[in-house]
Amino acid sequence: MASVKDRIKELEALITRYQRSYYDGEGEISDAEFDKLWDELKEKDPGNPILQRVGADSGNFAKAAHIMPMGSQEKAATPEEFLAWAAKHRYDEYLVEYKLDGASLELQYNAGSLVRAVTRGDGSIGDDITANAVKMQGVKKELRSADGGLVPFTGGIRGEVIMTHAVHKKYFSDKANCRNAANGLMKRKDGTGSEHLTLITYDVWATEGAQPFADEEGKLSWLKSLGFVTSPLKICRSPEDVIDYRASVMEGRATIEYDIDGLVIKERAVNHEDAMRARPDRQVAFKFSLEEAVTVVRQVEWGESGGTYTPVAVFDPVELNGTTVQRASVVNPNTIRSLGLKIGSHVVVVKRGEIIPKIESVIHSDGMAGGSVPAGGDQLDLFQGAEAEREIEFPVVCSSCGTTLVDEGTRLFCPNKSCPKRQLHQIMKWVSVVDIRDLGEKLIRALFKDGVVRSVSDIYALDEEKLAPYFLGEESLSKDKQSLGAKKVAQSIQEHRRVSLERFIAGFDIDGIGEVVVEKLTAAGYGSLDKILALTQEAAASVYGFADIMAQTLVEGLAENREEMTALVSGGTISLIEKDESLPLSGKSFCFTGELRTMKRADAQNLVKEKGGSVKSSVVKGLSYLVTNDTASGSAKNEKAAKLGIPVIDEDAFLALVK
Repeated sequence: MASVKDRIKELEALITRYQRSYYDGEGEISDAEFDKLWDELKEKDPGNPILQRVGADSGNFAKAAHIMPMGSQEKAATPEEFLAWAAKHRYDEYLVEYKLDGASLELQYNAGSLVRAVTRGDGSIGDDITANAVKMQGVKKELRSADGGLVPFTGGIRGEVIMTHAVHKKYFSDKANCRNAANGLMKRKDGTGSEHLTLITYDVWATEGAQPFADEEGKLSWLKSLGFVTSPLKICRSPEDVIDYRASVMEGRATIEYDIDGLVIKERAVNHEDAMRARPDRQVAFKFSLEEAVTVVRQVEWGESGGTYTPVAVFDPVELNGTTVQRASVVNPNTIRSLGLKIGSHVVVVKRGEIIPKIESVIHSDGMAGGSVPAGGDQLDLFQGAEAEREIEFPVVCSSCGTTLVDEGTRLFCPNKSCPKRQLHQIMKWVSVVDIRDLGEKLIRALFKDGVVRSVSDIYALDEEKLAPYFLGEESLSKDKQSLGAKKVAQSIQEHRRVSLERFIAGFDIDGIGEVVVEKLTAAGYGSLDKILALTQEAAASVYGFADIMAQTLVEGLAENREEMTALVSGGTISLIEKDESLPLSGKSFCFTGELRTMKRADAQNLVKEKGGSVKSSVVKGLSYLVTNDTASGSAKNEKAAKLGIPVIDEDAFLALVK
């Protein structure tokens, strides 16, 4: 808990510092990096006062109060977060505008004449930069209708001061980005450079008389009628349409002449009461993320693992979390069909805290960007000039044995148990799971090629005599020389005849059935080989953590390997380790994170299992211990363990438990 409190204090200091630098025009970090800090503080301390305030301007200008409060919006960083917001805000229409990445400014008018221009400041009071603002593109000293008549509006007009990419490239390339450059220019005391900035408007409120609009769409129309530059408007009929539109804007983002970092979603009705809140609830900023991008699929390759064929999409390279990505697993045939994925599809690729990227959705041509067009800009048409989409071709026969593949939807596989590729993969899986380290892949392939090892049972028939030709030349063999290598491998094999039931089942390479999965079966009362082999699909599906598809795969895999499994155990080749409640770690579970000093993580995990415990890959409720040599770090696993009340111990404490 102490480490969590320390982290909260650190986040408060960082957010305050970066807010100050942002509003002073010299932002030190990107919006995405700032949002991560903000989200972390929100998760750790939802009521923190830092989250309720905005930044503050410098002291170089006179201060002025806002007509419309400039609070912070609620935000969603992922489609899931947006859908959660939309579930609480059911609108007949969702009005969507660009979230401009610039600096907020309020123009205050009296009877149609500009009185002052005020920066965002602390959300209620900002800097009066009128002298600079009147030099900007898009700022009107007087409000005139199309026929030239003065429009006697009194109230506030809100917008965002931006710098176009063209201006940044030509005049201010020394600045990190357009936003920093715009912030700096608009607050210069002498006003130099303000003429290079543009104001894009999106909000209005009259303080005298009736509002000059009926709804949010009318608000933008009124602004355009006075010659203001406005943000494009897209009207979506459902939250899913908003997600599709966001994806299309993400892909066309590079063609927009200024920076945007997301979309703002509102209802059609103008809700002034909500807008006056420090953090309006009836609208949301649906932000872009460093962890997602839009690209085009160019081909699909089929990876082969044993007898299973897995589709891998190859697409135009994109940046995700600082790395270049151009491949993502599509999991199985059903995923291709449910996504409607084709060669040439525009897709959203995500990598949210995961090592392996995945395709989250497909953008179809009817979901492309549309709506109003910014002044001087073109409507986004992501599909113009794109190649025609074509269907993905599925493999039909096994590349190894020529058997017709079976497409079960959840997997595409070769059904031939005698398929050489399947046999070799099963042998390698067994050696890996049982951990016969001295029997390396190169040696396994040589033994398999010569027909010496074609099954798990064949591994245990290996002795020094059979292995010697793979370590010694013909001359040495003719002189009956002993091979230390052959002796070492043979001895290692003999040392791995005793295995747990979980490892035994997992070693037979049944698709998706690993040790953790089998542990769920043994925990449910199926603690012997006979009980597991007698499982029906219905019984397996009823086990916690299983479902119909996994249950079917398990039962079919057990039936296919039943004969060899039974022979190995009944013949004494393999001895299954009985559960011993007296073992020191019996009933305890461990998760390891970070490096260990005295052993490899795999050895530590094996030690846990040998001593009767179980290993988890993540911190979950019910975990007995999290083991790390950095017990005071603010890592995600450490924090989750603290939240769940799980003891965090170091390596020495772990070894003491084992002993």
